[in-house]
Amino acid sequence: MHQRTCFRLSNLSWLPLVIASTVLLTPRLPALGQPSVPRADSPVSPPVSSGNIVAVPVALSPETVRVASPLADRPGARTAPPTSARQTVANAGVVVDTMRSQPHLPPAPPPDLTIRQVTIAGAGDLQAQVAAVIRTQAGQTVPAAQIDADIAAIQAIGLFADVQAIRVTTPQGVHLTYQVQPNPILRAVQMRGNQVLPQATIAAAFRDLYGRPLNLNELKPRIENLNQWYEKNGYSLGQVVNVRWGEPTGTLVVTVAEGVIDSVQVQFVDSEGNPTDANGKPIKGKTREVVITRELQTQPGTVFNRTTLTQDLQRLYSLGLFSDVGVTLKPGQQPDTVGVVIHLAEQKTGQFMPNAGYSTSGGLSVGLKLQQNNVGGNHQQLSADVQVDFPKGTLRERQGVLYDVRFTDPWIIGDTRRTGYTANVFKRRGTSLVFEGGATPVDLLNGDQPRLDRLGGGIRFSRPLADDWQVSLGTQYQRVLVQDESGRLSPQDEQGNALSFSGTGRDELYTVELAAVQDRRNQREQPTQGSLLRLSTEQSAPIGAGHILMNRVTGSYSVYLPVQFTRFTPHSEALALNVQGGTVIGDLPPYEAFALGGTDSVRGYNRGDLASSRSYVQASAEYRFPIVSIVGGTLFLDAATDLGSSDTVPGDPGGVRDKLGSGLGYGAGVRVKTPVGLVRVDYGFNDQGDSRLHFGFGDRF
Repeated sequence: MHQRTCFRLSNLSWLPLVIASTVLLTPRLPALGQPSVPRADSPVSPPVSSGNIVAVPVALSPETVRVASPLADRPGARTAPPTSARQTVANAGVVVDTMRSQPHLPPAPPPDLTIRQVTIAGAGDLQAQVAAVIRTQAGQTVPAAQIDADIAAIQAIGLFADVQAIRVTTPQGVHLTYQVQPNPILRAVQMRGNQVLPQATIAAAFRDLYGRPLNLNELKPRIENLNQWYEKNGYSLGQVVNVRWGEPTGTLVVTVAEGVIDSVQVQFVDSEGNPTDANGKPIKGKTREVVITRELQTQPGTVFNRTTLTQDLQRLYSLGLFSDVGVTLKPGQQPDTVGVVIHLAEQKTGQFMPNAGYSTSGGLSVGLKLQQNNVGGNHQQLSADVQVDFPKGTLRERQGVLYDVRFTDPWIIGDTRRTGYTANVFKRRGTSLVFEGGATPVDLLNGDQPRLDRLGGGIRFSRPLADDWQVSLGTQYQRVLVQDESGRLSPQDEQGNALSFSGTGRDELYTVELAAVQDRRNQREQPTQGSLLRLSTEQSAPIGAGHILMNRVTGSYSVYLPVQFTRFTPHSEALALNVQGGTVIGDLPPYEAFALGGTDSVRGYNRGDLASSRSYVQASAEYRFPIVSIVGGTLFLDAATDLGSSDTVPGDPGGVRDKLGSGLGYGAGVRVKTPVGLVRVDYGFNDQGDSRLHFGFGDRF
């Protein structure tokens, strides 16, 4: 009896390609084999004996009737025509049976086989590897299942595209031939469907497989490496979906599906996440779709990347226009594509806050603050803070209106470089920290504190650059009046020290400022890792009152280091370090000096209590940790020095008030998340033995 059992790569059990939750295998995968039918002109070589196993060439002897196994998608592959269930080879005296499966009848248990001879055909240089895994030997009586096990063992070597067992039954026993077809020598790898998978990664994966027969056991981890690259780099839909032999011989075709985005849709939802209202009508948003989609790097035609999408959602949330931001994925219109749907719940973006106050000495004050952060649905911000004073008695000269009106367009629609601008006009009035604090108070001749009345406006343009940089360029005009409480010009203090640069109590500043910021923090509020660098230079032009020619240079660097000193929530503790400094070159109006000490400087000192200087250096360190869900704590250390520059400020406002010039502060505080932002409360001690309670908004740095 003649019987053949074939093992094919039809199920690719050697190559699990399950990626994420989808397996996309195509019917072409079985084609990784080679045709096992010999060519008609193949020479017949004599058998090669190895003990009781004989290795023979690929070509079969003419008297052996053989049924070839079909091989999908291989040019030139041939399939022998169907044969009858029983054939007799003339003049050979040998009965050759080709066993067929009977789908409608249960097969009879195959009888044990007495093996007379075992040969290996087609192995070539791989004969020893085949012989080492075959258990069936000449002279044994074995069950048919053992031959199947031998076939599986040969296939497990990974070097063969086709393995068959051909049994020829004779009166003396069964002549068993294991016919194998080695995999081709790998000459090249052809990738299909890849957009983001780097060529260097592909080359590294297959480099050491070239020039020798492909071993499927070695190929499997290379395919897994490609899939792992996709997952590691955020391309969670990317995967190898097909591996087959191509043309010319020795070319391995590897097809990937990377998950190309074919659509990005914006869907507005209510506060409960519903896309329709009570009447079944779609929720309509005020924000223009272009304002949303321009923030997305996830665009049609790009490959889906979960890291990029997460950053997109964070940018949308940071706009301050939405109370909730979500996303869903859906199958794309074409195979191997995906659609992205962004879900947005808008929040209130306007504020209207009237206020009023009255004092027996100052009289009545009425104010109004208006703010809208989504003007016209364009994410443009307009704010107006207006205060009207109605002083009484000797202060009536000060009656007037104070205001600060600001308009910001963070991204001019249609600009491909994300250019934005801010324009503002203002009239402000208040005291200056430069002329406050110190051990010795110095006021005006009439006992009032000096007050600055600033009138002006300006415009600033900004644009992001590569590597997390943001640059801005702006110009501003200010008319500065030094006055007493009644609004009268007061160019000197009670000791005759100058309070303005011109000496008249009236100065004008025309300035141009260039600034750059590099923000690498992991989050804007309470960052736990990354860094923030700020640099700026501001140059004035010597025109107008005072003819002031000055250049102010400042810099600040903060770094955030994740730590785990306690058993709090992982990644919630951090060391925050900051160093900053500045100097003024050229002319320096006294009120433009650096004021050191206080909530935003050295805690433990009053505001402006430490120095009024031309130059300074300041350093701070904080250990930040959580306490409960909305409350966090901090331990801090601050230090600053005027570098001995206070006496170079005109009028020496720091020296005449006996400010120390340098100092140290330390203490502890809490941070509370509120609807209006982060509120901080710190209690600090200074190196002079005093202590202070400080209030502020947002992170210290």
